[in-house]
This record gives sequence, structure tokens and C-alpha cells, in this order.
Amino acid sequence: MTSFAQAIRTYRGDGGSRDEFFAGVDGALATEQTPAKRLMEILDEEHAARPLPPDIYAAIRRRIEHTARVHPEADSPTGPASRDETRLQTSPGFAPPQSRDPSGTGSQATQVMVDHDQQMKGVGDTLNGRFVLEECLGIGGMGTVYKALDLRKLEASDRRPYVAIKVLNLQFRGNPQSLIALQREARKAQQLAHRNIVTVYDFDRDGQIVYLTMEYLSGQPLSRLLRNPNFKGMPFSEVFPIFKGMANALAYAHERGFVHCDFKPPNVFLTDTSEVKVIDFGISRVIQRPEEETEATVFDPGSLGAMTPAYASPEMMEHREPDPRDDIYALGCITYELLTGKHPFDRVPALQARSAGMKPQRPEHLGNRQWKALKAALAFEREARTPSVVQFLEEIAEEHAAPASGRKAKNGGGSKVAIGAAAVVAALIAGAGYYFYEQSGTNEETARETPARPSEESATGTVTPRAPAGAPPASVVALTPAAPPTPVPELTMAAVTPVLASVPCSALVASVHDQTVDVQGFVSQKFGLARLKETLGRVPGVKTTNFGVQQVADDKCDLLKVFGPFWTANRQSGRPASVHTRSRATRLTEGDPLIIDLMTPAFESYVNVDYFMLDGSVVHLLPNARSRDNQAPANYTATIGTMGDWVVGKPFGSEMIVLTVTPAPLFDSARPDSEARPEYLRAVEKRLSALAGKYGRDHVAVDIFQITTQGKK
Repeated sequence: MTSFAQAIRTYRGDGGSRDEFFAGVDGALATEQTPAKRLMEILDEEHAARPLPPDIYAAIRRRIEHTARVHPEADSPTGPASRDETRLQTSPGFAPPQSRDPSGTGSQATQVMVDHDQQMKGVGDTLNGRFVLEECLGIGGMGTVYKALDLRKLEASDRRPYVAIKVLNLQFRGNPQSLIALQREARKAQQLAHRNIVTVYDFDRDGQIVYLTMEYLSGQPLSRLLRNPNFKGMPFSEVFPIFKGMANALAYAHERGFVHCDFKPPNVFLTDTSEVKVIDFGISRVIQRPEEETEATVFDPGSLGAMTPAYASPEMMEHREPDPRDDIYALGCITYELLTGKHPFDRVPALQARSAGMKPQRPEHLGNRQWKALKAALAFEREARTPSVVQFLEEIAEEHAAPASGRKAKNGGGSKVAIGAAAVVAALIAGAGYYFYEQSGTNEETARETPARPSEESATGTVTPRAPAGAPPASVVALTPAAPPTPVPELTMAAVTPVLASVPCSALVASVHDQTVDVQGFVSQKFGLARLKETLGRVPGVKTTNFGVQQVADDKCDLLKVFGPFWTANRQSGRPASVHTRSRATRLTEGDPLIIDLMTPAFESYVNVDYFMLDGSVVHLLPNARSRDNQAPANYTATIGTMGDWVVGKPFGSEMIVLTVTPAPLFDSARPDSEARPEYLRAVEKRLSALAGKYGRDHVAVDIFQITTQGKK
């Protein structure tokens, strides 16, 4: 019997019969007793692995919706129900529902009711009796974008009655605060009234459907131009108008405290009238909040969008606070692609490209000034990157050379005086000869004169007469040479690495530039950040230390001993494997759902996700008794816990989530859903050593995410 997932995989897009394809999908839906929400997740997973055409994707979603309405019992674990809902087990490590303490005092587990009466909309449907969805324009991480006819504009005889509507995915509708927060973001996005930024109108809802209305554009996304097989780059004179439009949009947003955070070619639109429009500012991150805005927001707009690795700065991949220079890195990548037809780092994620020492090749026919500006924008280190889009725009603009006599110094008269003084000194040195004093061991001064040369033209073009022979010392120019500067020791990773390796109970990685060392990772509270800074300060060449280091309780040392070396290798290779909570929140409160996003490296692997609790136990989130399939393709992203599988409960404190990715199953047989940490760590250490020896350490990847849990206030 063909499963729903297998039916989707049969689509080839090679001209085969669509009727046969949809017949297979319909047959699988008719026989598979799977909740509608899970079917939607399977569809999204398959679509992420191998994108489907927008119309095919939308048609399958509508079929799932129809099946849920016709057969609501599929969404109930016990058969037909009076309402369309699913009861889900929650809280890792606690007893199942049937074994709970009837008094409710012996368990922190709860039940979550998930409403599946969330209809999908497609072409031909109408939202709020006003917007008729006429055409599917594309599908992104947040939802599906449609061209829609606004009936109100049509009634008013508006010559432009169309709008673009983004219908949000189920995951955003599941958050009860999403509409409030999204409306807040719409209000902020409306502040970005700029000719190079698409206009956002509003967020609204139709029942359970949450959608965003915005300006409808006619043209093509920049990604379509760049992905054209015949595109080999453009001359700078043609690139600059596109670059200027993008730069103006970003500069305007940055001035108002917004960082785009997902700037990439699909989010740049080239209209039929040759305008440049930047889209998706509705989910940008706010970096400057007005003092008067004190209302609490439980919804982080940054969690709505997933960053695109090829255009994400190293700091974004390290989940650091947003900064305008993150957008500058992406702008540099796009500009390089426009000039050459290629990504500056072959689409390798920034952390991996930095670790590999990759450097962009200079585009042909690009001037020295333009190339210097572009290289600065592509710097891997935020501190070395161009600080503002305005400066990037000024530096990369084509240089219009002016006659030397007509140029003016930027600093006015002061610069002219300095230039004049320099010319006098140059003339004296070049024409009159060198006179200097030398300190002897007895502090006696001995004048020494170099033979004067005939009159010659100085560096400024002024003819300077030769110095008269035998002139008395009082009439000579005495220039005392400056003492040679003390050489600054070169800061190298070779000097930093052994120092980090000597820190007990830690997992640390570093990068160096100039006289600065940046450190990421974990260190024990006993050792502490102050001592770590002091230790690194003694390394030759270190002037500044930047820390992205978390302190861990000393009882986590056994965990770092086993997983630390693999975590370090994973980070040094560009962090191909990652794990974090859905909102990237590090502090969770009792009752909060535990939803985890993960990404696998560039090879087929087996995925294990473990939750190390404060009470000394470890809960296996994946695989477990309910989810045994943990095999994943290369570069796979997934989310676990969206069905309300786990919520935060007692005991509270510092806990860790560990992702372990291996080329073969970590264990030959299933382990209990929860077990004691010491026994598990011994088994894992032995198994990881064996797998690394057989397949290589580069095929074992680990990522660690620390959270702090707390009770309700």
C-alpha cells in the first residue's frame, strides 16, 4: 500500500500524467488514518526536501483539508469525536496519561488540545468576502503568496485593484498571540514608506486563516535573473542601479531600527518599470525600540523566518543579536553574484567558508576602489565589515576623477596647511641633504653630514637649492629619527588552541583577527569567564577578547567530556549540524511547549536528540517509542515537538538539549524513553568512539543548546 509520503515522492515533473499522480495522492489519503495536521507536516517535509510546483503544492493541501472535513475521525485517536481535536501526551520523562495521579498532584504533565478545523485557502477562494485569490505566485517559509483581486477596489473603479496576499502556514496560526504580534509588526513595517520597499498594508484573519496584505508587483524576483543558466554576470554600470535600490532600502530601514535578517535574491523584486523593491520587511528584527514602547511581546518576529545559509552572516548563524552589518554581508553576496554570476563563496555557509579560509576572487573589470569596498562588505568578522550601508554605497560608487588642481580636501583649510607643511619637509629632505644627530655611548653629540647633491626636483615639483657647504650647525635642519616601534606579536590560532584545550570542563572554539580573539562555547562556573579572559589575555598578541561563552553548572562536566570534542569539531567545520528551540529562547517557563528545530550536515545520517534534565536523567526525544524513524537525508531541516509532545515541568534549572548525528545508527536496539545519565553517557562515549574510528570524526557531529527552565510566577 502506497503511503501519503510515497505518493508525493512519485511526482517527477517531467510531463507525466498529473491525473495519475493525484489519483495516487487521493488513494493514500483515503486509506491512511493520519491526522490532518500530521499530513500537512509530511507535505511540508517532502516539499522542503524536493520542492513541488506551487499549484501542485496548493492542490495537495486543499485535498488534505477536504479529507479532514469529510473524515474527521482520522484526527481522533479513539474514532469519531464530537469535535475535531486531538489529545496529545506532553512533558518528557513523565508517566503516560492513563497512569497519572488522579489527584493531579503527582505529575506536571498536561494535555494540549489542538484544533484541526483550520481550513486552507487556494486559488478561487475568497478571504473575508473581499479578496479573491486568483493566482499562486510562490511558496516560502512563512506561507503561500497569491495574487488577489480586491473587490472593494474594484467597486471603487480603482485602476489597480490587485494586491498580494501571503497566507501564513499552520505553525503561525497555532500561536494564540501570533495575530497580535503580527499586527504590531505590520504597524512597524508601515513606517518603512520608501520607494524601494514593498508596501505592507495589514495583517488580518478569516476564521483560523491568518494573512498579510501588501502591494502587488509585476515583474520578477532577482533570484530568477541570477538562476538563469545563461546569466554570467553584468558590468558594474548595469549592476549599480540595482545595487543602489537595494542599498537605499536597507539604509532607510536601518535608520529606523530594522534589520531585514533574511536578505536574499528572492526578497528583491525587479518590476516591469525597472524599479527595485525589497520585500519581507514585515518579519524584520527591531534593533532600536522607542523608549515609549513598553508593552510586553511574547512573540519574536525573528522566529517567523528561517535564515538562508548562503546569505546569512556568521553572526546570524551563531544566533547573535541582529546588526545592520548582517544585511551588509548579504548585500555584498548579492552584489558579487550580479557582477560575476557566481556566489562569492560558492554558496558555502559563512561559518564553513571562514573555517576553510575561502576568499572571493576579484571580478573582472572591477575597479580597485569598488573591489576594496566589496571585499569589506564580505568580511567574515562583523568588526571588520563595512559599518553602514551608506558607507558601502559611497565607497562602491564609480569614481569620477577630477583634476588635481580642482580637488578640495574634505577637512578644509586644516588639510591644506598639513599638505603645505609636508611639501616643505619633502623639499628640505630631497634638495638640501640630510643632517641628523647621533647619540654616542658618552652622550657626546657628533654632527655628521651627508654629501650634498646638486639641485634636483623635489617630490612636489619645486626646485630646491643645494645646502651651502660648511654651513654652521645652527643653520641646518635637525631631524631626529623616531625610535623604531616595538613589534606587535602576531596573534595566531596556533597560540590560542592549546590554551583553550587546557581549560577544564569546557567546550570552546575561537577565531582570531588582528589582535582580537572571539570565543564561543561552554565553560564551567567554577572556572568562570573572568579567569578565561585572564588566561587568554596572556596569549602573545591578544589585545581584545569577545565572548559568546555560556557558563554551565559543574555537574555538566561529564556531558561536556563526552560530547565536547565532537561539538568543537562541528563548530570548527562551519556548524553543519545545529539544534535550538523554535524561538531560540534559552529561558522557558513551566507549561511552555518544547519545540525544537534541527539541521543535519551534508551527508545522510541518523539523528538523535536528547534532553538532559536537572534531576540526572536523560529523555530521548528522538528516536523514542512513538517516533522510531530517525534517518535523515543530507542538509535536512526538521522540527520536532509541534504536536505538543513535551512541555516544561519540574524540576527547574539549567538543562541541555544535545543533537548527535551519526553515519550509522547510534545504537543497535531501542533504548528506554528515559534513563539515568551516567549509564547513557558511558554507552554513548563508547559508541561514538567506534563510529568515529570506522567512518571518520568528520562524520560524527554534535550540537548543544542550553536552556533554563523556571516555574510560573
